[in-house]
Amino acid sequence: MGAKQELMQLQNGSDVRGVALAVEGGKSVNLTEEAVCRIAEGFVCWLRAATGKEHPRIGVGHDSRLTAQSLKRAAIRGLRAQGAEAEDCGLASTPAMFMGTVFPETGFDGSIMLTASHLPRERNGMKFFTPAGGLDKGDIRSVLELAEGLEAVQGPAEAPTCALMDLYAASLRRKIVESAGAGERPLEGLHILVDAGNGVGGFFVTDVLERLGADCTGSQFLEPDGNFPNHAPNPEDKAAMASIRQAVLAHKADLGIIFDTDGDRMSAVLSDGEEVNRDAIIAMMAAILAPDYPGGTIVTDSVTSDRLTDFLTSLGLRHRRFKRGYKNVINEAIRLGTEGVCAPLAIETSGHGAMKENYYLDDGAYMAVKLIIAAARMRREGKKLESLIAALPPAGEAMERRIPISGTDTAAYGAQVLETFRIRAAQAGYILAETCEGVRLTFPGEGWLLLRLSLHDPLLPLNVESTQPGGCAALLARARELLQGFERLDLGALD
Repeated sequence: MGAKQELMQLQNGSDVRGVALAVEGGKSVNLTEEAVCRIAEGFVCWLRAATGKEHPRIGVGHDSRLTAQSLKRAAIRGLRAQGAEAEDCGLASTPAMFMGTVFPETGFDGSIMLTASHLPRERNGMKFFTPAGGLDKGDIRSVLELAEGLEAVQGPAEAPTCALMDLYAASLRRKIVESAGAGERPLEGLHILVDAGNGVGGFFVTDVLERLGADCTGSQFLEPDGNFPNHAPNPEDKAAMASIRQAVLAHKADLGIIFDTDGDRMSAVLSDGEEVNRDAIIAMMAAILAPDYPGGTIVTDSVTSDRLTDFLTSLGLRHRRFKRGYKNVINEAIRLGTEGVCAPLAIETSGHGAMKENYYLDDGAYMAVKLIIAAARMRREGKKLESLIAALPPAGEAMERRIPISGTDTAAYGAQVLETFRIRAAQAGYILAETCEGVRLTFPGEGWLLLRLSLHDPLLPLNVESTQPGGCAALLARARELLQGFERLDLGALD
């Protein structure tokens, strides 16, 4: 495989990801130091063309992964080889790296974050930012195309350091003090427990919450450790959520916050142990924002439930389901804004949440700040956060089945399956719900299902949710009937 294909295969939508560490039984390393160096060079070339600046200033940060230091040095070599002014931001969160392009104290023209989010320890990746936000899929393709014609260099691998996380933490503290009221220590009396999953989120305890008076007893896994020895650093992981739930109950905390590795996602656990993730975290954030954005539109991914739509409607908000992928959801909120539609929140069920008031940046710590401000205010009123989503109907039985597509040209075949599925559903008299992705069917009093084409893999994910215990089996059976006759589909996935 040539160098061009090797670099282009590292694209993962709107960022770069690959295998950076050899592990027993794992895949071959493809995100090498050479690849990172060349991609960093390509980013300088792309940024120079975009800004007209011959020597752009670019910050580089990383999460807790084992390959962080070596890949950071490689990135700095590439930046300096192309004449950029590089700054080493050290251990940082992904949202902080964007804010480095916003803070006047730093004023980066661009930034690079070395992270693979919640993926296993052998993985790593690169996210890129400018003051306009994260690069889109087409921008990443352009960076890689520029990089393919460059050679990795053995130049200087050091750069001046930048205390970016200090600036970022200070901005979060200011937000809480200004909005929560009660002086410079507005969190006194609140017991907030944090699970950082051995990623970068430990700063939220020491540099934000405790400095504002919160009791953080029982917080866990705050030490950065790229082996992730305790649980997957992922708010969608059942074991991770069970771990923080147990900690919240054991320590009788008022609130638990859990971050992913690089701090751009979060979920929460309430004082009674209720997990606030997926539909519930969307509902909670929407309830907090609703008074300031009456009639606003909440943009979510396509797999949110009908119960969420009903809840948002009860708040006087509108619900816009869009394509999966956090950049897709964010870009749709921005697009709505250009049409005069106020979209205060763009959020996926994965916990990626971006707010209009915060540059549409998917920032787990900022979402946590909004929750904590609400908790502090409500505590003074004798209320609890739980009351914000008391009207959200209980979650039904839900599951996802991933139906493999064999052969080549799987995207075209998948599109054909979806069209036939839609036609058959209409002929059967099923209700076709509005969706921007795939085919969604609603069964009043029973639940719903959504069949769509995967963004990255040769398969059709099928999401089903039933209002009745055990009802998903009936919905899967209906889906199977509508998918009969497609020889390249492995319907065994529906068993």
